[in-house]
Amino acid sequence: MKRTGLICINTGNGKGKTTAAIGTAIRAAGQGLKVLILQFMKGQKDVGELNALSKTDLPITIRQYGRKGFIRNKADRTIDCELARAGLKDFGEAVASGRFDLIILDEINMAIDFDLLLLDDVMAAIEQKTPELHLILTGRNARKELIEIADLVTEMKEIKHPYRKGIMAQKGIEF
Repeated sequence: MKRTGLICINTGNGKGKTTAAIGTAIRAAGQGLKVLILQFMKGQKDVGELNALSKTDLPITIRQYGRKGFIRNKADRTIDCELARAGLKDFGEAVASGRFDLIILDEINMAIDFDLLLLDDVMAAIEQKTPELHLILTGRNARKELIEIADLVTEMKEIKHPYRKGIMAQKGIEF
């Protein structure tokens, strides 16, 4: 049976967008698919998902295109833009190579929202995908143009969060 590549988006203000995408990556790898995860706006190495995946021989490659720490407001920092553009270039090269069956563009929605990448550039890169390639885009504030081209859109909605009670991010839950 020929595979039909899907474009999926995990968005919304709730937790779990990246976690859901990584769960799909593990599922895909378990079925023999080769997976590439490109993380935009992330550069921290000591996070649970990276630690866990480094201990497996699953066909999952992760590359980060961000600095350690969080960008808290819309950025015009040269380094952040350069890193995001390098990630988008890597995406284009990965698509052209045909080496991967699933590519996750983690936090690409936020990279667009923070003006690190232009929506038109991301749309043009996505248009280059092969018909069999699956894509997952994560991050809050997915643009309507991306939602329109997607086959599956899931919105994570925050109902309650421990941060509101002053409980800070914890190992194994948030990172």
